Amino acid sequence: MATAASAAAAVFFPAPSSHSGASAKASMGPGGGPDSLDARGVKSKLVSSSRAMQVKANAQVAAKINGTSVGLKTDSSTTADDVSSAPRTFYNQLPDLSVLLAAVTTIFLAAEKQLTLLDWKPKRPDMLVDAFGLGKIVHDRAIFRQSFSIRSYEIGADRTASIETLLNHLQETALNQVRNEGLMGEGFGSTPEMSRRNLIWVVTKMQVIVEHYPSWGDVVDVETWVGASGKNGMRRDWHVRDRQTGRTITRASSVWVMMNKQTRRLSKIPDEVRAEIGHYFIERSAIPDEDGRKLPKLADEDADCVHKGLTPRWGDLDINQHVNNVKYLGWILESLPISILENNQLASLTLEYRRECARDSVVQSLAAVNGDGAAGSPNAAVECTHLLRLEDGAEVVRGRTAWRPKPSAHGPAPPENA
Repeated sequence: MATAASAAAAVFFPAPSSHSGASAKASMGPGGGPDSLDARGVKSKLVSSSRAMQVKANAQVAAKINGTSVGLKTDSSTTADDVSSAPRTFYNQLPDLSVLLAAVTTIFLAAEKQLTLLDWKPKRPDMLVDAFGLGKIVHDRAIFRQSFSIRSYEIGADRTASIETLLNHLQETALNQVRNEGLMGEGFGSTPEMSRRNLIWVVTKMQVIVEHYPSWGDVVDVETWVGASGKNGMRRDWHVRDRQTGRTITRASSVWVMMNKQTRRLSKIPDEVRAEIGHYFIERSAIPDEDGRKLPKLADEDADCVHKGLTPRWGDLDINQHVNNVKYLGWILESLPISILENNQLASLTLEYRRECARDSVVQSLAAVNGDGAAGSPNAAVECTHLLRLEDGAEVVRGRTAWRPKPSAHGPAPPENA
């Protein structure tokens, strides 16, 4: 028993060194004996037995962090001599590697995050396109270009972008060019001089040729520019290309005139307004061979389809409180037989806007189908004549659409025009 006790004591209380013995002799009291010496021969403060046991217990507990032995601070009652004279072993001289490892890991993760933000490159170069949607001026400040990525909510049943999506891109690019040039007034695309005179732009004619429909995830570049159209009109053209292939998607041309916002009457272009926009005009056409055929008035007896009771929703109105021109196309397509929409895709359209629609307007959509498409032949080219009118018979839009068979169901798409 004595031997076991001695071994246990030796583990917790190492034998004093020669230096410790000398220190003990130097600390002999007047009586020739040690003055309150501990097991290591070091003079300690007079404390209660229970307090001394607590200090010794705290000093001998071996703590580990992540598998590495570390030292713990002893109670404040331990003197500096206690610490300085502690036995020097291999374990208690090791640095706290866990703290060092944690610091290095934190620095590494922070650096990696910064590198990710600075040097991140998408797998596809077109994933980040015009992040703020502002576009830029190109070709000697005469043409404005903006890029769009086709979103999932912009595709239709054919898994391609709808014609309404393409027209919305055209309209958005036109407005952003006005804003980019610092000419945006209070109205919808109105310049400051136009806003002072309560003038707004209204479209009178639009022709669109669609050579290819983009799919979900495709990126398109839309270019637009303006020019003069007669004495009191403005022409605006667009050319849309696929970002990756450069293939032409859409060509479009339109004619705009000014209307007084309060009287709803057409107006000449004031000299002050012409001075604002005249130096942006260029002579360039997106559609060299425009369809100059006159659009006939469609009579009731000539219509194959009639859709009545069409009313604009609140979301169909623009900032000028009339129906957006893209909505008119939606009403036109609603009057066509479903067989044409299922087997064909819209190749071109020509629209003449004759009257605006207000929030309380009720519209009728008439359509006449020409060619073999009227009999439901899936491989035949189809041309349709359209009319939107109010219930009282006043014309809103005259139109003509041309359709071609869908390439996915009936072979490859026709070759692109040179």
